[in-house]
Amino acid sequence: MIKNLALRVFVALQGIESKVTDEEGQTLAEYGLIMAVIAVAVVVTAAVAFKGAIVLAFTSATKCLSGSC
Repeated sequence: MIKNLALRVFVALQGIESKVTDEEGQTLAEYGLIMAVIAVAVVVTAAVAFKGAIVLAFTSATKCLSGSC
């Protein structure tokens, strides 16, 4: 799913890039910022989606480290 989304964004960016003539550096920086925002959104979404599993894993590890495993 993420690979598909990244591919679509990449293809869209290539289409936009062909229209730009003299602002290539600025456009590249903007694309970088867009990709950074998308990456942060994916990480936050994954953290929210797997919150229960993450909490359970840390709770289990804490119990094992305290000796009641």
